[in-house]
Amino acid sequence: MIRVQMPHGEPAWLATRYADARFVLGDLRFSRAMSLEKDEPRFTPSVTEENILSMDPPHHTRLRTLVSRAFTKHQVEGLRPWVRQLTGELLDGLIARGGTADLVEEFALPLPVAVICELLGVPAADRPKFRAWSDAALSTSIIDEEEQRANQVALRAYMAGHVATRRADPQDDLMSALIEAKDVKDRLTEVELVDMCIAILIAGHETTASQIPNFVHVLLEHPEEWARLVIEPELIPRAVEELMRFIPLGVGGGFARYATEDIEVGGVLVRKGEPVLVAIGSANRDPRRFENPHEIRLDRTANQHLGFGHGVHHCLGAQLARLELHEALHALVTKMPGLRVVGEIEWKDQMIVRAPRRMTVGW
Repeated sequence: MIRVQMPHGEPAWLATRYADARFVLGDLRFSRAMSLEKDEPRFTPSVTEENILSMDPPHHTRLRTLVSRAFTKHQVEGLRPWVRQLTGELLDGLIARGGTADLVEEFALPLPVAVICELLGVPAADRPKFRAWSDAALSTSIIDEEEQRANQVALRAYMAGHVATRRADPQDDLMSALIEAKDVKDRLTEVELVDMCIAILIAGHETTASQIPNFVHVLLEHPEEWARLVIEPELIPRAVEELMRFIPLGVGGGFARYATEDIEVGGVLVRKGEPVLVAIGSANRDPRRFENPHEIRLDRTANQHLGFGHGVHHCLGAQLARLELHEALHALVTKMPGLRVVGEIEWKDQMIVRAPRRMTVGW
């Protein structure tokens, strides 16, 4: 545990060891809701707004329960045949066209966008709009605070419009189920309904769209590992867990947790009201928890990484993300075994996620 100062907000403790990180994420004496009352340590000038990520139980539990049934392992597995077909069609189209392609724009992004749009009933044709809004939401300094606020207003207006459309014409999708929970069962407010749909839309595509090219980049940097997956695609489920451990998606320490009482963490006394940031990337490379943590071991077992978080805020869509990553990687190693990067990768910068923005590949 060390003291750190983010670009904005108050000083914080930073948990870097696996045991400390897991403890802070899992112990209910650390609060996310308290960040609404504090000057939360953060990258951007924008202050924390109330949403599911800034709630504690029982309010957090109420909202999470409404959505979680759509993301159970059983429900997600039902999507596998369709996702497998979709990944195949996307790559078959690139192969038929020949030449090179931008792996991000033409594969990594369309796949999770199509899936989350299907779940929410949002037209895939609107992808460019919410990609821009998502980039704005995850930006650290590309846009100023006024523009950030304008993007938030535009996204809320867009989503409220789709809620109204679905309310008038319900379908068998997650958005319609959430509308019923609001209108019939009175289990969430209109603001919570719209914000929940926004959170699912952004989180539901950004992780997968970022990690697919991240995975490819790392595997091609270790060609023996790529070759192994080509020969042994049955290793892909373990490979996905290992790559989630090995590759830090987020930049910095994520969302602060505030101590609700004096708590000792890793031999350091965190006083009541003090924030703790968790360095997931560091925790996932802790040699106290992972043998040879700086090596990629695609057959690593008992891989309890923190790539999807831990505790009550563990990624709601982790099973869906795993499915998409499994199928994307399987399609790539089987249909494009000779995959290679062409030219320089253009990386996202000034964002809270780390991933290629453009990645031209040949096969």
